Amino acid sequence: MKHLLRIAHHPAYVHPLREGHRFPMLKYELIPLQLMREGVVQANSFFVPKLAMKEVICLAHDGQYVQHLLDLSLDAKMVRRIGFPLSRSLVERELYLVDGTIQACHYAMENGVAFNTAGGTHHAGRDFGEGFCLLNDQAVGAAYLVEKGIAKRVLIIDLDVHQGNGTAHIFEDSSSVFTFSMHGDKNFPFIKERSFLDVPLVDGITDEVYLALLKQHLDTLFASIQPDFVFYQAGVDVLETDKLGKLKLTAEGCSRRDEMVFRYCHERSIPVQVSMGGGYSTHIKDIVNAHVETYRIAVNVYGF
Repeated sequence: MKHLLRIAHHPAYVHPLREGHRFPMLKYELIPLQLMREGVVQANSFFVPKLAMKEVICLAHDGQYVQHLLDLSLDAKMVRRIGFPLSRSLVERELYLVDGTIQACHYAMENGVAFNTAGGTHHAGRDFGEGFCLLNDQAVGAAYLVEKGIAKRVLIIDLDVHQGNGTAHIFEDSSSVFTFSMHGDKNFPFIKERSFLDVPLVDGITDEVYLALLKQHLDTLFASIQPDFVFYQAGVDVLETDKLGKLKLTAEGCSRRDEMVFRYCHERSIPVQVSMGGGYSTHIKDIVNAHVETYRIAVNVYGF
């Protein structure tokens, strides 16, 4: 009997962002619909996360920052840094999002890979939010796995076009969680944190150069770290159609990127949790199709 690809999704991923958003957040509603329309997954693949508990969030985030977030008492400067007006529904969205990633970790342990239809909120650091990220779902997930003794050596592979500065900030002194960010050098955030390994990319990089660099560094990271769990931030803002990305990857190149990551994990029997990260192409179909392709490749590699 085949395993079932499990995917976290909650209506709250969409609704708090409907008014006043700057980017095409509609993708969080369209991705599940398109996955089912194309027959990539079935309705029973999706599970509904719960509100993450404060004590779990504080495994990765500063307790005072978390309390101010929960109380809606962040100062105006921090709210501007985050970029969204602070509201109860927005905070609850982040709590559902974090729990979705944690639950997906457990499903990945069972099935090899599991997804969150949102997440990849990698600009949130230990004591700050930034760039539309309030809490760092994969950082909390990684800290949770280590705290619970589920994993001893965790690798976070961040291939969003923007550096995972918040994730790097959280794990800057960690000997258990290793952060790898391959990102546009001249893109946001303009003041970078130091990851375990940073690979800054020049504007306009194309498929073959990008993929060769990725293979080179994955070879080194998997050999040296020997992780027992992987988080993959699979942003599709690397596409040449992206308004903010400044790179020149084709849809095929982005697909080959995803397949490379999944094969590295699958061939070594290392569970991987996937959060979707950014995507800001002019046409929503380009964003949704690229994200759906990530799921399709996982289904093919893992044989769901």
